Amino acid sequence: MIKRIRALLERKQLDSVQKKKVKAISAMTGLPVCRPALYLKALRHRSLVAERNLAATESYEQLEFMGDAVLDLIVSEIIYKKYPEAGEGLLTQLRSRLVKGEMLAQIGRNIRLMDYIELGDRVKNQGVEHSESVLADAFEALVGAVYEDHGYEECRDFVARLYRRYVDFDEMISARDNFKSMLLESAQAKKMPAPVYRIVGESGPGHEKTFDVEVRVNDRVLGTGSGKNKKKAEQAAAQEALNILRNM
Repeated sequence: MIKRIRALLERKQLDSVQKKKVKAISAMTGLPVCRPALYLKALRHRSLVAERNLAATESYEQLEFMGDAVLDLIVSEIIYKKYPEAGEGLLTQLRSRLVKGEMLAQIGRNIRLMDYIELGDRVKNQGVEHSESVLADAFEALVGAVYEDHGYEECRDFVARLYRRYVDFDEMISARDNFKSMLLESAQAKKMPAPVYRIVGESGPGHEKTFDVEVRVNDRVLGTGSGKNKKKAEQAAAQEALNILRNM
């Protein structure tokens, strides 16, 4: 009863544009909006805070912090149950990919989150709402708002619906041994240049050659590998380099 009264009071304070946005958010999440102010805050870019002389906590950043933590737990629970035979290493790797900014921004685009992000006048028409970082942050903030408004179970169901609809888990699992991609991600995380691969040797007859490849990161040879084709040799070199880079 108190929750319903609070929602009615909050709704009375909304203008027509805000009411339309809240209605759209409810349709997007598939949940009633009991605390409209939470969702408006979750989609308020920091540029608007300074412009309207609002408190620093009135942008999406606080809810982004909450959503980040909740999202980690929800995704962990989803993949833990979906892949009960998977080891800790694979689960950790998979979770990392599922909550990285690129993935969250992709989901944000799919649900048209950019249409509802509120920006300050000085950054409008600059495409800020389409940027990967802003979409990822706003999605985390939306998760935080749903969690605050409805609790963990409803929030988990909301996130699970989105991941089921927009993420191909099996494709991500099958790509887990793409060591070249993983090496690139690891190098970028350490602010290093992209790895460079070079064939250093070939042996065997033309129909059954073996290729030897080395990979350099930051102009240092970190791995070598051999294979029946260049792709396999590069993957082997990347795997060796990845093990070294992770311990650097």
